[in-house]
Amino acid sequence: MTEAPIPPKREIKEDEIDRYSININDIIVEIRIVAQEDKPVPQYIASITNISETTRLILEKIRQEFVSRIDVEEMQKFDDKSSTDIRTRFQNEIRKLISKYFPKTDDKTMNMLINYLIEENLGLGKIEILLRDSNLEELVINNHVEPVWVYHRKHGWCSTNVKIPTEARIRHYATMIGRDVGKEITTLNPLMDAHLSTGDRVNATLMPISTKGNTITIRKFAADPWTITKFIKAGTISLEAAAFLWVGIQNELSILVAGGTGSGKTSTLNAVSNFFPPNQRIISIEDTRELTLASNLHWVPMETRLPNPEGKGGVSMLDLVINSLRMRPDRIIVGEIRRQKEAEVLLEAAITGHSVYGTFHANNAEEVVMRMSNPPIGIPKQMLTALGLILVQNRNRRTGKRRTLQIAEITTSGDANVIMQMNAKKDVLERINDSKQTLDTLELYTGMNRDEIEFDLKQKMQILRWMIKKNIEEVDEVGDVMAKYYLGRLKLD
Repeated sequence: MTEAPIPPKREIKEDEIDRYSININDIIVEIRIVAQEDKPVPQYIASITNISETTRLILEKIRQEFVSRIDVEEMQKFDDKSSTDIRTRFQNEIRKLISKYFPKTDDKTMNMLINYLIEENLGLGKIEILLRDSNLEELVINNHVEPVWVYHRKHGWCSTNVKIPTEARIRHYATMIGRDVGKEITTLNPLMDAHLSTGDRVNATLMPISTKGNTITIRKFAADPWTITKFIKAGTISLEAAAFLWVGIQNELSILVAGGTGSGKTSTLNAVSNFFPPNQRIISIEDTRELTLASNLHWVPMETRLPNPEGKGGVSMLDLVINSLRMRPDRIIVGEIRRQKEAEVLLEAAITGHSVYGTFHANNAEEVVMRMSNPPIGIPKQMLTALGLILVQNRNRRTGKRRTLQIAEITTSGDANVIMQMNAKKDVLERINDSKQTLDTLELYTGMNRDEIEFDLKQKMQILRWMIKKNIEEVDEVGDVMAKYYLGRLKLD
């Protein structure tokens, strides 16, 4: 009887859609984003290129010998003041071990290998690679069975080749993160929300609250923030829409940025803040510091504070909004409007002559009006006219692309008039209605007629086009152009 032939293993088709490298303390990490036909999402593959497999095996042996020499648990009980001394002692011990196994190592390689082992023992291991990639906005550990997930700026959600070996390791990471910022996560307190010194926000949960395993979610602070020129180049907003918002912001119209979770509301708020003039005082209020404004602006960022375990010392968003009105602001930015009192105080500020900006959870302009004017917020519709403009952001669930969905104005009746709307089929933001309120407001307060406003709009489009051509994309570069424009010194070459 002959054996049935074994069918050949089918080769899985793989397309590389992106590739770049990052340098982490002289450790070179190559990042590949690939699409595999048997996987529903792109694969994020990180590999250390300047440490060979043989070297890595020896480093693992060094790590195990190092752990057997030093009582890590005892080290972690030291107070924060001693953490630098602990790290120095670790470095010295590791240096001796590396010299034993690699006696002819030069200083640069020695430091690189020390950094690698320090992160493996004191840091978050391979999670550190993901934290150092500026292209990632979010990283998620769901349990030890699944790979770590990341949200990539260009490619959306990706599954990585990084796995956490055990649930105990995930819990250890959560405990370590919490300890660094004075937070504790235990079986009795299985939820943790922490703000790191880097600006990153961390949420962690322990089993059995999260039934599939311990979780860690890290929303990264944007070290390379979005600007209006990056938005236009990425197709997130059109040139005309950006210029229209510039006209509104220059003339102190208030703007509310709305959208669903992950639609890019805060990024949009950061981008439109590029249009602020440098001769005005700006106060920003956030739960977690996410905004990055140009360094030439007169800007005072403020953050809320949670109460201590005794319930004392808390500083709420409302406390800061009320306090900001005593700080002689020209413009007030509120990270997110959630409650009635916050909305009331902010709209009162707008009515009394301050320009206000904020984000709000709603999927379209009509929903903004509905949510604002009904319980639990319950603001009278007539007060909503102080808002000026509503900018709605959307993330296409199918493509993962973020786009400006609508630009609307609030009419005298408190209703939304949508001026521009995204044509999803064409991927184009189209003008669908004439302005009823905004142009009247601009005419009243600036003295410009319709033709002059249209000319101003076209001039701003020309400047934005020039900025894109010149690759003026970073926050301070854009801020310098805006300062020259407002001072009348901008020359387009």
